[in-house]
Amino acid sequence: MRILGIETSCDETGIAIYDEEQGIMSHRLYSQIAVHADYGGVVPELASRDHVRKTIPLIKEVLAEANLTPQDLDGVAYTAGPGLVGALLVGCSIGRSLAYGWDLPAVPVHHMEGHLLAPMLEDDVPEFPFVALLVSGGHTMLVRVDGIGHYELLGESVDDAAGEAFDKTAKLLGLDYPGGPVLAKMAENGTQGRFKFPRPMTDRPGLDFSFSGLKTFAANTIAKEDSSEQTYADIAYAFQEAVVDTLAIKCRRALEQCGLKRLVIAGGVSANTSLREKLEAVTGKLGGNVYYPRPEFCTDNGAMIAYAGMQRLKAGVSADLTFKATPRWPLDTLPAI
Repeated sequence: MRILGIETSCDETGIAIYDEEQGIMSHRLYSQIAVHADYGGVVPELASRDHVRKTIPLIKEVLAEANLTPQDLDGVAYTAGPGLVGALLVGCSIGRSLAYGWDLPAVPVHHMEGHLLAPMLEDDVPEFPFVALLVSGGHTMLVRVDGIGHYELLGESVDDAAGEAFDKTAKLLGLDYPGGPVLAKMAENGTQGRFKFPRPMTDRPGLDFSFSGLKTFAANTIAKEDSSEQTYADIAYAFQEAVVDTLAIKCRRALEQCGLKRLVIAGGVSANTSLREKLEAVTGKLGGNVYYPRPEFCTDNGAMIAYAGMQRLKAGVSADLTFKATPRWPLDTLPAI
């Protein structure tokens, strides 16, 4: 089975072809960073327009690179939610229309299920069951995964997602958009111990997160300190360590609560080197393992949508001629397969 995947949930246009036997045959990713940089964040209308401009050309590119025609495909998968409604509608309408024109089944895919299954694109594939940490600019959640669609939400952020807190704190430091990766790079030159940031919601039971207060703590620290390059690096270091420690504490708590030793991390923030090192240490102490996708598949991409779409298509899932975008779509409402 071979399927085309289309990802347009936010500000990146991702297209890929996944083959059940060969794996990823071709993939392309177009980032809109340059489009939104002047605004310091994603402008939904501009994002939608850029998806309209880039999706079809990228589809043609991946088909050409894989030396395939539409007749060689078995389905078309597209992100149906969650995300920005306008951006989602571009992918939904193009994906559903192509499927109709090519006489193929169309498969709506949950964006976060795509992230959750992205480590399955690697050679070292985690076995079920496991605990997944999905951590990005829009989501931070812990999920127990007993199989595809067998999801139990263990905890989530009650306010800002971790990636959002990274980006907002980076903006306070005067860093360019998207600020999260730039802040992480700045933190490499930071001094350990100069600033001590809180680890929010770790002094109470439960697996929910909160990063809004941490962002406020960073803002107050920036306001009362000098604006030297070293001071900003020290603040970046302290902020990153606080986020990473908080995520690690909650992950260990989730693994112990579920009696599991396998941890999956996915989403844009999972590319953070400090986070990976900390979680490898956590699972190592428990005698377990941590799994994550390669950096290019941590951010939004078409390969994860193609893979998730294939699993759903094999289970008989497909859309009729109607389609809809679902900007808010709880992961644990998905049917099990």
